[in-house]
Amino acid sequence: GMKPIDAIFAATSVAAEVLGQKDLGKIKKGMKADIVAVDGNPLKDISVTKNVVFVMKDGVVYKQPK
Repeated sequence: GMKPIDAIFAATSVAAEVLGQKDLGKIKKGMKADIVAVDGNPLKDISVTKNVVFVMKDGVVYKQPK
């Protein structure tokens, strides 16, 4: 298996780079606002990614903590 940080990069910035999508995969000004958040630190426990608590797509919030 991969280290958690490598898995996160593979699913985000590396995947965007491979697909030629320069405006995806990073959180910074000018990028598309597709973001998910989890309750915990996935670098310490990758299983927290199974429970997404916040979702934003194209700058619109679709799910947020209660």
